[in-house]
Amino acid sequence: MIGLDTNVLLRYLVQDDPEQAAQAEKFIGEKCSMDDPAFINRIVLCELVWVLEAGYRYPRGRVATALETIFRIRQFVIEDAQEAWSSLTAYRLGGDFADAFIAAANLRHGCRHTATFDRKAARQAGFAAL
Repeated sequence: MIGLDTNVLLRYLVQDDPEQAAQAEKFIGEKCSMDDPAFINRIVLCELVWVLEAGYRYPRGRVATALETIFRIRQFVIEDAQEAWSSLTAYRLGGDFADAFIAAANLRHGCRHTATFDRKAARQAGFAAL
């Protein structure tokens, strides 16, 4: 298994740099399979959401569609896939993807909740405001 960095996944999705997009497509098409998939960790997913929102100004629906596309590609293994899907659901409902992922992962690891100073995060399930 080979891990994918955010920039490779971004070029694969956005296609804004023809040379790098072609390299990403070729790599994923030739080197990633169901028998030897690419690994996408949770940090890459959170970075991807941030870059698509802040750098590319993608609306929430387009970001959510990009995430779902990634989650459904059988040549990819998503770290903490169940938490990734639940975070996508929370994101579609207006929550922050990274915050939802943090709360879901912490709950899975036995935390009662995640303490935060972030008032918006505190309104999401799995958080408690300090």
